[in-house]
Amino acid sequence: MSSTNSNPRSASGTGPRVKTPARPAQRPGGGQSAPANRQPLVKPAPKAKARKARLLVSKIDPWSVLKMAFLLSVALGVVTVVAAIVIWTVLDLTGIFDRVNSLLGEIAGTESGGFDLREFASLGQVVSFATIIAVVNVLLLTALSMLASVLYNIASTLVGGIGVTLTDD
Repeated sequence: MSSTNSNPRSASGTGPRVKTPARPAQRPGGGQSAPANRQPLVKPAPKAKARKARLLVSKIDPWSVLKMAFLLSVALGVVTVVAAIVIWTVLDLTGIFDRVNSLLGEIAGTESGGFDLREFASLGQVVSFATIIAVVNVLLLTALSMLASVLYNIASTLVGGIGVTLTDD
């Protein structure tokens, strides 16, 4: 073993030093750009074509369908109740209930004692009916969506599923 280290990057700093080459002199012309007739050293990359991937939806998880259908049907139920309140309020403010009451009074005659539509269709009754309809819709839509996912899974094992093409834009 010799005491001189041949590694130029040794920690002790002993050993032969590596000579670095001198920097090249500047080009004649002061470092100006290449003439116009010369080709550039690097060609620009060609534009990438849009990638396409063909996928097959062969199975749908019934549990995820159940959760999504439940959330969407609850949102639809809330919209149903709010729409019933808005429609009843608009009908009341425009005086349609009074017009219907007078029309029914003319048809039935004055001896029937009069008819008040607000007794049969008060805001509370309309909201209660809309809430019942919304709850039934939540139950039906959730159950039917889950049933549809199970039927799709059965059909996709026989047929192969739905083909989907995804592209990169």
